[in-house]
Amino acid sequence: MTRLLRYFSLFVMLFVAVGVVSAQEEESIRGLHIVKRKETIFGISRLYELSIEELLEANPEMKEPGYELKKGTVLKIPFAKNAGSPTSSSNPSSPSNPSNSTKAGYSSSPGISDRPIRLGVMLPLHDINGDGRRMVEYYRGVLMACDSLKKLGISVDVHAWNAAEDGNIHQLLTDSAAADCDLIIGPLYSKQMDAMSKFVEKNDIQLLIPFSINAPQLVDNRHIFQVYQSPTEQNESAITHFLQKFKDYHPVFIDCNDSTSKKGVFTSGLRRQLEQRGITYNLTNLKSEEANFVKAFSTTQPNVVILNTGRSPELGIAFSKINGMKVNHPDLNITMFGYTEWLMYTKTHLDNFYKYNTFIPSVFYFNPVSPATQRLQQKYRWNFHADMMGALPRFAITGFDHAYFFLQGLHKYGKSFNGAAGMLGFTPVQTPLKFERYGNGGLRNKTMMFVHYRPDTAIETITF
Repeated sequence: MTRLLRYFSLFVMLFVAVGVVSAQEEESIRGLHIVKRKETIFGISRLYELSIEELLEANPEMKEPGYELKKGTVLKIPFAKNAGSPTSSSNPSSPSNPSNSTKAGYSSSPGISDRPIRLGVMLPLHDINGDGRRMVEYYRGVLMACDSLKKLGISVDVHAWNAAEDGNIHQLLTDSAAADCDLIIGPLYSKQMDAMSKFVEKNDIQLLIPFSINAPQLVDNRHIFQVYQSPTEQNESAITHFLQKFKDYHPVFIDCNDSTSKKGVFTSGLRRQLEQRGITYNLTNLKSEEANFVKAFSTTQPNVVILNTGRSPELGIAFSKINGMKVNHPDLNITMFGYTEWLMYTKTHLDNFYKYNTFIPSVFYFNPVSPATQRLQQKYRWNFHADMMGALPRFAITGFDHAYFFLQGLHKYGKSFNGAAGMLGFTPVQTPLKFERYGNGGLRNKTMMFVHYRPDTAIETITF
């Protein structure tokens, strides 16, 4: 079943004759709207072809913390800032009479500038299980990106299909709207890849695979973008950048006695590279007596500590051990190098992350205190009357970053957009993207970052 969500309004405008508009506002306010049951800020802004920011500016009380949209509330509906003068069109939201924002200022662009970008989303969009709920949140992030891009004059037509695990992907692909897409985001399941790969190649559509599935079609299909990096690829990238960043450090590997750990692939790979470069490192154990434990550390070089586990309990013991050692050896210079899982333990270990100048390799960073993150979380709450899931990374922000990146790229470059570094000036909220060609086939995301917790209690991201 296909659901078409046109970015230009599919609803009839409602102007309510209630005398709450002042004379000073008459030139900027085109009407009033009485909120109906289950309406959202996002839906109302789409109804009148406004960005959420334009709607909030006209109704500043909505910006107040804890504001809730309620049935019967009267909202002022402003003229869109990029829609020209109030008298320029009798029905600026009519599909046959699109607002000027779809064309203004982009006529010379080599991308898709003379019509809305046609975006398809083929993911499990349902409430049956975790896959569906996670992808619904991701999809909501995509819609928020479309809303934000409207301020740049980029309009988007969104078609969404529920590509469930037990669904018939071949049947979904017979929908004529699918063949008209410029970009399709999906699928979530590897078994759907063969049909999807053939379909996008036949119809010259770009395909964005957003999550971790097996996609051998990437080898020879140049239409495919794959965001996911395998653990092997991430390990290799982390090792490469570790060797560059810490070339003047003394590495100390601590055995944490975790029989369930799978970090040996990383630590053994890093040790091989150190040995090939003639770099001396030391090994020690969490159970070692302090006299033996301290011998692993250099007194003349800064030390970088690597554990062979990503678990929080062992990390806590390691910090306790190092803190005890520092009491008697305060001059030791110690930096910690961790794993992506450590980002989940921030509340427990944040003080020690700062204290020991910690670097965590990752392909994402959810920064809860950044203004951009807080704005998206607030918009999500306003639009969908719910909070984002507590997962890392946040699915809605991932969807926002993916859609914003690719739709802006398509608008600017059209089908020649390849996601390479430097093509766009977009600063991601959570998920940086940088694609490189995989042989003669598609493109893979190659971004790696170090999340750095500095001793001055600042957090920075170093993106490679």
